[in-house]
Amino acid sequence: MKKIITFLLALVLISCSSDETSTSTIPEEEMYFPPIGSTNWETKTIQSLNWNQSEVQPLLDYLELKNTKSFIILHNGKIVMENYFNGHTATTPWYWASAGKTLTATVTGIAEQEGFLNINNKVSDYLGTGWTSAPLIKENLITNKHLLTMTSGLNDALGDDVSPANLQYVANAGTRWAYHNVYVKLQDVVAASTGQTWTSYFNTKLRDKIGMTGGAWIQDGGLSVYWSTTRNMARFGLLALNKGKWENTQVVPQVYMENASATSQNINLAYGYLWWLNGKASYHLPQSQIQFNGKLIPSAPNEVYCALGKNDQKIYIVPSKKLVIIRMGEAADQTNFALTDFDEVLWQKINAVIN
Repeated sequence: MKKIITFLLALVLISCSSDETSTSTIPEEEMYFPPIGSTNWETKTIQSLNWNQSEVQPLLDYLELKNTKSFIILHNGKIVMENYFNGHTATTPWYWASAGKTLTATVTGIAEQEGFLNINNKVSDYLGTGWTSAPLIKENLITNKHLLTMTSGLNDALGDDVSPANLQYVANAGTRWAYHNVYVKLQDVVAASTGQTWTSYFNTKLRDKIGMTGGAWIQDGGLSVYWSTTRNMARFGLLALNKGKWENTQVVPQVYMENASATSQNINLAYGYLWWLNGKASYHLPQSQIQFNGKLIPSAPNEVYCALGKNDQKIYIVPSKKLVIIRMGEAADQTNFALTDFDEVLWQKINAVIN
């Protein structure tokens, strides 16, 4: 009897050991990157992720109702949802609006990594003095980092024109957060420091490295606006999800990307380097000096960071869920601010699908 019991215990131990081994050796799915120079992009199904298929149509109905042109969800790099509305197609370009500010922030990080600039240096080191109409002593307080974090101290009430006469002093750099088009001067800093045009450096160092083919920077008054297909916006979102790495190439320094997606100053906690951050104790909005308490998007996960543009251009990054979510289109409602209640309701619809 003792021998039988010993034999049975041995079998149990072997079985348990086998189960543990098989569980621990199940490989985690590698992050997928769509090939450069190809229109191929692998997909996965709602069912494979155990998402709620019955909530997909309500999400699509809401998107169409709210003037959406395109919507993409990537999971681990693969397309789970890709939908086009109102005559838009996968090959039709659309504008990023202020969501494209994150492109400027990213290329600034690349230029710093290559030794062309330092974000802590003053802007006048690269553009010369007189690039604003602020007193010289005040102008020289403004660093590249202040442009990245919207803390230049320049008057945000004078429109998008970034000529020197329109860039007027209000407060010392670093003491006031205000959403301002002056960030675009970073493109001039990159051009001056690299000896290349902004477009040439951007194309070579970012666009072409991740296969964002066919996009273009369009000048619109004082604005520099990027246009591309929705999939190209998704490629950039995938780069951000992977902290600046595309397959085996670190396109943007990881530390820089981590800093870009974290609170960058102590005034607007929900702002990084031209990225918006969820889950903070308070936030500021464009064209306002009011501090709002609570999260930027209450229904979205705390970890979400996002690129937000006029008329509801969106890139949402959800690191722990390995999600990139893209929305392009006309304004969801009759408002033009980067953030509207559309974000909140959209996230309620997204949660119904993915949770």
